Amino acid sequence: MKTDTHPDYREVVFHDLSCDFKFVTRSTINTRETITHEGKEYPLVKIEVSAESHPFFTGKHKIVDTAGRVEKFRQKFGSVGSKTSVANG
Repeated sequence: MKTDTHPDYREVVFHDLSCDFKFVTRSTINTRETITHEGKEYPLVKIEVSAESHPFFTGKHKIVDTAGRVEKFRQKFGSVGSKTSVANG
């Protein structure tokens, strides 16, 4: 088997900055920072969103009112250049 063909696969700490959640997993990502986590030093990767903070996984969904947005658009711009008025009429 050839040497030096595979990247360094090691344990890495991912830190979700939005909720201060850290978890250890294995990765080949290159990092410059390190962190001591549970008494051991690991490479550190800072992320903005993880399963701990993402609305899909936390259950804090934001429902978008698309029908209200369409009506607001039509009030602002009228039916100028609207294909829906031609299709409906």
